[in-house]
Amino acid sequence: MAMLDTAIALNRFGLGARPGDAPPADPKTWLTAQFSRFQPRPQALAQVPSRSKVIGQLADYVAQVRMDGRAQRRVHPTSLSTGAMPQPVAKTDAQADPLKRYLRQTIRDDYLVENSARLSSALTTDNPFAERLVHFWANHFAVSVDKLPVIGLAGLLEFEAIRPHLFGRFSDLLLAVEQHPAMLVYLDQAQSVGPNSQIGRLVAMRGGKQRGLNENLGREIMELHTLGVRTGYSQADVTEFARALTGWTVGGLARGPASRFIGGSDDGSFTFAEALHEPGDRLIMGKRYAQQGEAQARAILGDLAANPATARHISTKLARHFAGDDPPQPMVDRLTRAYLASGGDLPTVYHALIESPEAWAPKPLKFKTPWEWSVSALRAVGQTEIDPQAAVGMLSQLGQPTWKPGSPAGWDDIAASWAAPEALMRRVEIAQRLAGKAPSSIDARALAQKVLPGALSDATRTAIARAESPQEGLALLLVSPEFVRR
Repeated sequence: MAMLDTAIALNRFGLGARPGDAPPADPKTWLTAQFSRFQPRPQALAQVPSRSKVIGQLADYVAQVRMDGRAQRRVHPTSLSTGAMPQPVAKTDAQADPLKRYLRQTIRDDYLVENSARLSSALTTDNPFAERLVHFWANHFAVSVDKLPVIGLAGLLEFEAIRPHLFGRFSDLLLAVEQHPAMLVYLDQAQSVGPNSQIGRLVAMRGGKQRGLNENLGREIMELHTLGVRTGYSQADVTEFARALTGWTVGGLARGPASRFIGGSDDGSFTFAEALHEPGDRLIMGKRYAQQGEAQARAILGDLAANPATARHISTKLARHFAGDDPPQPMVDRLTRAYLASGGDLPTVYHALIESPEAWAPKPLKFKTPWEWSVSALRAVGQTEIDPQAAVGMLSQLGQPTWKPGSPAGWDDIAASWAAPEALMRRVEIAQRLAGKAPSSIDARALAQKVLPGALSDATRTAIARAESPQEGLALLLVSPEFVRR
């Protein structure tokens, strides 16, 4: 089972072909042309709620949770403690405060809208390689909506921080992501307090409970977003970086007395709160950073983005995504050189990716994740939209609910995570449902030639031809070995 370059461009680099699309005459030119055609804010995202609205809802919810906490402490003064991002006291829906229940549902509604917008963009785009890169970076800089305060923010991270910087420099993409409220909230950075900061000293003087320094963001930036694991940094470096990051928070998230220390606007924008920042120089990986305030962490981020270990880490992940679970070392080296020579210019790295012969191997190199398979299946049958609740249900059934990997490491990008028999049976069930709703006029034999040009095996062609109905033939196409791989 071999794939022609056209099929590789459509399926390995893209998101799957649509029946009405003309196949690219020059696959590589078709890919590079998408660099300039890409729309950071396509029409599909017009329905997405604004950041200020989402932050306002979240701030109201957090205020309600804290109000409940204070009430509980008055009744049981030794049984509860406060945290950086409070969690609600367990209650049934009947017992829950009506306003809090409303806000919680509203936050989940935001998620439905954002997930629907993401899927719509993927189904309707004429630039599927660029959209695939958006999804790649969203998984690289993963947040997870199993943490309630992140539910309404996860999509905004992708739409506001990743899409606008898709064809810029990695350093700019990195800064935009780390300063986005979704990341600051998810990794508990928004209220990290330097022990010797103004607020840290004030709390200590009054004998209050110190929330203290939180190292989550600093650790994940080094381990996942830039350098990669075991690349020469120490726990001391993580702690020093966490100190530099203190003060990076979200405007409009705090209510009450705390808001006067944070300052900034109330629309969810990144805010540097000097009162939370740990003063002093920082020594990280042998280099001293004497910058003050926000500039200190910015300088560290810039150096991390330029580090050769970061270049190799990013290049390895790109090679794994486009050229197989075991990324070819020559390709990794080629992408790493392109990154370092260009100062982290992402289009230069993408060009090197497209020109890498390893990415054009005729044998399928990757097993599609549930997201990739769902998008390619819907594109194949010509579907441009799907009910928001149905979309969430489908991806949850397949085991990859949107923006919910469960950890900052994101979803696995290897076949072993997705190719279990039970997972394949779920795809069969959904393929049958999609085929059952598709127009009976669809001829799976003709469609196969459009979505998998030159890549269909004799066995699959025969199975489709012998199907008892058009719907069965279409379902067989969507779960064929050629379609579930790329």
